[in-house]
Amino acid sequence: MAVRSAYHAGSWYSNSGSKLGSELEGWLNAADTHHRPARAIIAPHAGYSYSGACGGHAYKQVVPANVDRVFILGPSHHAYLPGCAVTGCVKYKTPLYDLEVDQNINQELLNMEGFGTMTQRVDEEEHSIEMHLPYIAKVMESKRGQFTIVPVLVGSLKGDKEEKFGRIFSKYLADPRNLFVISSDFCHWGRRFSYQHYNKSFSRIYESIEALDRQGMDLIEKLDPHGFRSYLQKYENTICGRHPIAVLLHAVAALRSGARNGLNLEMKFLKYAQSNQVKDMQDSSVSYGSASLVFS
Repeated sequence: MAVRSAYHAGSWYSNSGSKLGSELEGWLNAADTHHRPARAIIAPHAGYSYSGACGGHAYKQVVPANVDRVFILGPSHHAYLPGCAVTGCVKYKTPLYDLEVDQNINQELLNMEGFGTMTQRVDEEEHSIEMHLPYIAKVMESKRGQFTIVPVLVGSLKGDKEEKFGRIFSKYLADPRNLFVISSDFCHWGRRFSYQHYNKSFSRIYESIEALDRQGMDLIEKLDPHGFRSYLQKYENTICGRHPIAVLLHAVAALRSGARNGLNLEMKFLKYAQSNQVKDMQDSSVSYGSASLVFS
């Protein structure tokens, strides 16, 4: 049975279990428990030297005692995918310890229209899911061997498909023993990203970038999938995890529409950061945001 290697260890993050564990612990200790217990989080997937500290603010909201299964929804950066794909592997390696894939849920998803299976090459070359595995291993350390993961690669979905997959995942989001991890960075700004939106009412470009990101973050906090899609159509902000985020928003909408007495859900962004403060048009940056969704 296939095992996925820790393909980006040693480049995007440390391949030393002790060093990596210490770094993750430091970032988690620097964050507060503002908004827990999380039923879903949004967190970045850049190299840890850029986004590791930001990600800690989302993972700090996870209460491992509540979690038996972790869904990880990541965007496909390299392989074209019209729907969603699950892994063909039974385990995912990390420098901390191996994570077991939930084969029963994998099969359930494969039995539904729109799901396929990643090749091992696509699985290993894609970083959007892998960058969450060490954090998951760390925060779930107390339940090592007692939880499973469900990695899902989310393709370039049109609006109706975002809604369709949202309805599918709403069943799993409703289960309080499941945690959803939504993998996304925010604005990729600069010539190398072919995106240089600048609202000149701001004196600094990085202030314009933050304002643009926060417009999108506000709509995510409002749990408004249609508003988020309209925002993306208007500004074309380069939020790489826009499709996984939209799937989560539609899953929430489906849950709410099916609830007899209404559901009290609150999404809150806990941290925002940029890899660099852009001050001229030759510069570039990537933005990161960490959020937590709680049910009360």
